[in-house]
Amino acid sequence: QEVTARVFMPLFECPSQRCKLNKAKGNLILQLRASKFLKFQEVKLQELAEHVPKGHIPRSLTAHLRGELTRKVAPGDVVEMSGVFLPMPYFGFRAMRAGLVADTYLEAMSITHFKKKYEE
Repeated sequence: QEVTARVFMPLFECPSQRCKLNKAKGNLILQLRASKFLKFQEVKLQELAEHVPKGHIPRSLTAHLRGELTRKVAPGDVVEMSGVFLPMPYFGFRAMRAGLVADTYLEAMSITHFKKKYEE
C-alpha cells in the first residue's frame, strides 16, 4: 500500500477485485519488516532577528525535507533553503471551514549552511 497523503491508515481487508468476486474478506496484517520507508523531516524556518523591524513578530515558514536533505539542519542553525513553494490543502472538518484557503509549505531542494548555532 503506497502512502501519498499526510495521514496513514493501514488496510485491514483485502481490496482486490478477486476478493470481491469470491466474497472473501481476507484480513490483512501490516508487516513493517517488508515495508519501505523514505526519510522525511518537517522543519520550521524563522526570519533572523536582525531582519525583523522593531515591535514586529518574526515570520515563519514550514519546510519539508526528503531523502538526503534530512538531518542536515538542527534548531538554531542559520541556513538558506531553496525549493518549491506549494499549497497544502486542509482536510477533514478544517477543510469545510477553510473553503478555498490552503496552508503553504516549502518543498526543499537545497540547503546552504551559514552558521551551525544561532547566537545573538
